[in-house]
Amino acid sequence: MTSARGLTPVLIPSVYLGPAAWQPVAEAMRRLGLTAVVPTPPVPAVADPAAVLTTLRDQLTERDDLVLVPHSNAGLYAPGLVAALPVRAVVFVDAVLPPPAGDLPAAPPGMRDLLRERVDAEGLLPPWTEWWPEEDIARLFPDAATRRRVAAEQQRIPFGYLSARVEVPAGWDHVPAAYLAFGDGYAEELADARGRGWPAHVMPGGHLHMLCDPDAVAAEIVRLARTSLPA
Repeated sequence: MTSARGLTPVLIPSVYLGPAAWQPVAEAMRRLGLTAVVPTPPVPAVADPAAVLTTLRDQLTERDDLVLVPHSNAGLYAPGLVAALPVRAVVFVDAVLPPPAGDLPAAPPGMRDLLRERVDAEGLLPPWTEWWPEEDIARLFPDAATRRRVAAEQQRIPFGYLSARVEVPAGWDHVPAAYLAFGDGYAEELADARGRGWPAHVMPGGHLHMLCDPDAVAAEIVRLARTSLPA
């Protein structure tokens, strides 16, 4: 069994979802001897990435064993958290991978145009699971009960969030890091991580694979975190 002592994983969900997306992995990590932290993105959702960062930061205590584990859109916030906290390592999980410095958009190019016609009179997008074809979404979940739990926590994001930009503090990537991909959905980010010399691994599966095989995902996160750290 992979040793898990000496690490406190911070399992950060995408702003489009919520803590339920990480709860099965948090439970698996407890079986490995870890106490994982699962912060909650802003409720209700906000359009300002700086407010998202503040909400996440305020839920974390300053300790020297934090390992950030951002999933998907939450990868945007790893640099800001590294700048604000004594983070020991970062393991990106099928996530946005920020550059070493500068800024980057809160949503991929083209997403704003794709979703423009889906905005309601209050300027809010539909829940994330309604953005994509049903057959694509259904296969992301292991069962109907898990889907209901995750779907219940979804935030309706303001459309303006998609055009916001996230500041990337210079020097954040001095912290040891690794990348875990689920399939090839984040192939460019995976290649970028390997190009930076980080430990990286691919687990075949969909974007929410941590719901489908939480024990294996938990063990791989721990392995990558330990591999990234200096001997």
